[in-house]
Amino acid sequence: MARRFAYILIAIPSLALTACGETRTDRTLSGGAIGAGSGALGSAVIGGDPVTGAVIGGAVGAAAGGLTDQDDLDLGRPVWR
Repeated sequence: MARRFAYILIAIPSLALTACGETRTDRTLSGGAIGAGSGALGSAVIGGDPVTGAVIGGAVGAAAGGLTDQDDLDLGRPVWR
Protein backbone atom coordinates (compact mmCIF):
# COMPACT_ATOMS: atom_id res chain seq x y z
CA MET A 1 0.00 0.00 0.00
CA ALA A 2 2.78 2.44 0.92
CA ARG A 3 4.63 1.72 -2.32
CA ARG A 4 1.57 2.30 -4.44
CA PHE A 5 0.96 5.61 -2.66
CA ALA A 6 4.60 6.62 -3.16
CA TYR A 7 4.44 5.84 -6.87
CA ILE A 8 1.37 8.04 -7.17
CA LEU A 9 3.16 10.86 -5.35
CA ILE A 10 6.10 10.47 -7.72
CA ALA A 11 3.96 10.30 -10.85
CA ILE A 12 2.00 13.50 -10.24
CA PRO A 13 4.99 15.92 -10.29
CA SER A 14 6.55 13.96 -13.13
CA LEU A 15 3.42 14.33 -15.22
CA ALA A 16 3.24 18.03 -14.42
CA LEU A 17 6.78 18.66 -15.67
CA THR A 18 6.86 16.40 -18.70
CA ALA A 19 5.85 19.03 -21.21
CA CYS A 20 9.22 20.82 -21.05
CA GLY A 21 10.24 21.43 -24.63
CA GLU A 22 9.10 22.61 -28.00
CA THR A 23 8.95 19.32 -29.91
CA ARG A 24 7.44 15.97 -29.06
CA THR A 25 10.94 14.48 -28.91
CA ASP A 26 12.11 17.14 -26.43
CA ARG A 27 9.10 16.51 -24.22
CA THR A 28 9.58 12.74 -24.37
CA LEU A 29 13.27 12.97 -23.44
CA SER A 30 12.81 15.50 -20.67
CA GLY A 31 9.77 13.66 -19.32
CA GLY A 32 11.69 10.39 -19.25
CA ALA A 33 14.65 11.99 -17.48
CA ILE A 34 12.50 13.77 -14.91
CA GLY A 35 10.42 10.65 -14.34
CA ALA A 36 13.46 8.40 -13.95
CA GLY A 37 15.06 10.72 -11.42
CA SER A 38 11.84 11.14 -9.47
CA GLY A 39 11.14 7.42 -9.54
CA ALA A 40 14.62 6.45 -8.34
CA LEU A 41 14.60 9.02 -5.56
CA GLY A 42 11.08 8.20 -4.41
CA SER A 43 11.72 4.48 -4.44
CA ALA A 44 14.94 4.88 -2.47
CA VAL A 45 13.15 7.03 0.11
CA ILE A 46 10.51 4.39 0.78
CA GLY A 47 13.06 1.58 0.88
CA GLY A 48 12.33 0.11 -2.52
CA ASP A 49 14.61 -0.67 -5.43
CA PRO A 50 15.78 2.60 -7.06
CA VAL A 51 16.31 0.88 -10.42
CA THR A 52 12.70 -0.30 -10.52
CA GLY A 53 11.53 3.16 -9.49
CA ALA A 54 13.65 4.75 -12.23
CA VAL A 55 12.30 2.39 -14.88
CA ILE A 56 8.68 2.96 -13.89
CA GLY A 57 9.11 6.71 -13.44
CA GLY A 58 11.01 7.04 -16.71
CA ALA A 59 8.34 5.15 -18.62
CA VAL A 60 5.53 7.23 -17.13
CA GLY A 61 7.39 10.49 -17.72
CA ALA A 62 8.34 9.64 -21.29
CA ALA A 63 4.82 8.53 -22.12
CA ALA A 64 3.31 11.67 -20.65
CA GLY A 65 5.85 13.86 -22.44
CA GLY A 66 5.23 12.13 -25.73
CA LEU A 67 1.48 12.39 -25.40
CA THR A 68 1.37 16.08 -24.54
CA ASP A 69 1.11 18.93 -26.98
CA GLN A 70 3.26 22.07 -26.83
CA ASP A 71 0.17 24.10 -25.98
CA ASP A 72 -0.71 21.89 -22.99
CA LEU A 73 2.16 23.19 -20.87
CA ASP A 74 5.11 25.15 -22.23
CA LEU A 75 8.00 25.81 -19.86
CA GLY A 76 10.31 27.11 -22.56
CA ARG A 77 13.26 25.77 -24.48
CA PRO A 78 15.14 22.82 -22.99
CA VAL A 79 18.61 23.50 -21.58
CA TRP A 80 20.28 21.33 -24.21
CA ARG A 81 19.16 23.61 -27.05
